[in-house]
Amino acid sequence: MNSKIEKTVQFVREQLKGAEAGHDWFHVERVWKLALTIAGPEVCDREVVELAALLHDIADPKFHGGDEQIALTIARNHLQNIDADPATTESVLFIIKNMSFKNSLEASGDELHDIRVKNPAIAELQIVQDADRLDAMGAIGIARTFNFGGFKNNLLHHPEMAPRKNMTREEYKRNEGTTINHFYEKLLLLKDRMNTAKGKELAAGRHAFMEVYLEQFFAEWEGTR
Repeated sequence: MNSKIEKTVQFVREQLKGAEAGHDWFHVERVWKLALTIAGPEVCDREVVELAALLHDIADPKFHGGDEQIALTIARNHLQNIDADPATTESVLFIIKNMSFKNSLEASGDELHDIRVKNPAIAELQIVQDADRLDAMGAIGIARTFNFGGFKNNLLHHPEMAPRKNMTREEYKRNEGTTINHFYEKLLLLKDRMNTAKGKELAAGRHAFMEVYLEQFFAEWEGTR
């Protein structure tokens, strides 16, 4: 582990003490490990991947009044403090700014194309984005979803509340639905939004697990199993 990565691990651990359990240091650590797994066969800047994975949730807007600039400011200051070179810093900030699910909801095809063509860190973005999305899937994803639903005091399920389709970015941010609906509004959509071969492979298994879980959930809800 190089010194910049080691210092960033220590920094993030300290910054995320007491964070909500679905967005805490352990989430970041899992995303970091997944990013390294996905990066294995990819042509990429490994240091950019690691730094972006470690810093991607340093100040999640959900817990900071929706302010998306706080994370970028904290990340930039940290990268300067560890003497990251300017190109690395800009690549990491580019990834943090563009990787979230909500930021893709209203982007047009042309805008997404521009994001993928105009920045040299696109391979690294795709790796870290896949890693973060994988942690929202499977057994861990289910646990995180219900943890956050409890944190927000959301209903588990309401048979008369249908999942919201084609949500705008602002509708998604308000998070007014049930925990079960979140599967249909985000989690089950992630498999088809993966970028890398390894990400797609891992997502297939996690997606299948969530489908089995939902089948069991609804059977138990109806009292048939």
